[in-house]
This record gives sequence, C-alpha cells and structure tokens, in this order.
Amino acid sequence: MIENKVIIITGASSGIGEASAKLLAEKGAKLVLGARREDRLKQIAGDIAAAGGEAVYQALDVTDPADNEAIVKLAQDRFGRLDAIFLNAGIMPSSPVSALKTGEWRQMVDVNINGVLNGVAAVMPVFTAQKSGHILATSSVAGLKAYPGASVYGGTKWFVRNFMEVLRMESAAEGTNIRTATLYPAAINTELLDTITDAGMAEGMHGLYKTYGISPERIAGVVAFALDLPEDMTVNEFTVGPASQPW
Repeated sequence: MIENKVIIITGASSGIGEASAKLLAEKGAKLVLGARREDRLKQIAGDIAAAGGEAVYQALDVTDPADNEAIVKLAQDRFGRLDAIFLNAGIMPSSPVSALKTGEWRQMVDVNINGVLNGVAAVMPVFTAQKSGHILATSSVAGLKAYPGASVYGGTKWFVRNFMEVLRMESAAEGTNIRTATLYPAAINTELLDTITDAGMAEGMHGLYKTYGISPERIAGVVAFALDLPEDMTVNEFTVGPASQPW
C-alpha cells in the first residue's frame, strides 16, 4: 500500500523522478524530493501541493555523502519516519572508448555508482533499526546487455544490478526485511540524452529515442507497482521499455 508511505526520490527534478513523484503523491505517499536543481524541485513540490499531495524538497548532490544523510534527516524530521528510497539520479554521457572522454567516465562512476552507494549508506541504519524498508534503483538495459558506445555507462549500470541483488540477498539472510527493486529502462524520453557530448553518439541516440522513446510516466507506473506490493514479497527486477523497441 502506497498511501502514507514516506519516500525519498533522488534525481527528482525531471524525467522518471518527477513523473514518479507526481504519481506517488496522487496515491497518497509523502514525498521527499532531492536533486541539484532546487528551482525545479520547488516547482514540482508546488505542483504536488496544488493537486492535494504532500512533498518537501532539498538540494541534493548524490556524490556528497553529507547531502544524502541530510535528506534522510529531512524525511525523519518532517514526517517522522522513512519507508522507501528511489535512487534514480544518473547521467549518460556515452562515447566510444577511443574518444578518451576520461572526465566523463569519472563523472558517470561518481554519480551512477557512488550516488547509489551514498544513498544506500544513508538509509541503511534507519532501515536496519526498524527492520523494514524498500530500496529502488534505476539501472538501464545497458546494465543487462553490452552496447557499443556505452562501455563505461553500461559498466556503472551493471554495478547497480549486482549491488542491488546482493543487497537483497544479504537483507533476506540477515532478517532485516529490506526489499529491493532494480529498474532497467530502455528508450525513455527524459533529459538523459542531454548529457551526451560526443556528436556521433548524440545523433544516433536522438534518432533512436525519436523512433522508439516512450514517456517517463510509464516507468513511474512500474515504480508505483513495486512500492504497492505486499510487505512479504518482492519483485526485484523490472525490464521496461517501448513495446516497439526490438532489443
């Protein structure tokens, strides 16, 4: 049941994060929104409030452990508890390895890997103490299959896949009742493509998404499904994409 659950969403300023926040608020969740663009968070929280929902927000850089700890504290201070976190922040500046965009490689590792680790580290003491909690994370179909141009991006998303599955297994063995759900989206129309600086890769990806892309609201529906499952079960992996995309 989603109603009255307190849920943190990272990367909440647009795309899948924004769509998920608005849908979960409609279903009665209390949202705690984090992203770097505080102006966008303010607007989204205002939209949620205008529609009768509840949301608070705070600027969040997922690469900073202190920011992650602060947003967990905000959830507890404002709503008295925390039920779930959706680790959705990510970047995708894809390029061939030969382009040697080493700065972008490091950015992807910092946001896509360390951002997940920081979020999990911030919520684990709370979830372990209360022996309940739900951790969701956005991986990618590039975390399931290898794609030219996505060597580092795909590597970061393979990490999320492995980390989340081990977390699920360990939590079950330890009896902490912490559930996980990893999402593997395909072509979803968000701002993710805007992070690509390699001209050839950008042209190809924009063409692919123009042909196949679907709205982030479709992923939000999957997030809501995962969060609405009974407490004694989990669906821990979701591969989601356009019905017309053949791979």
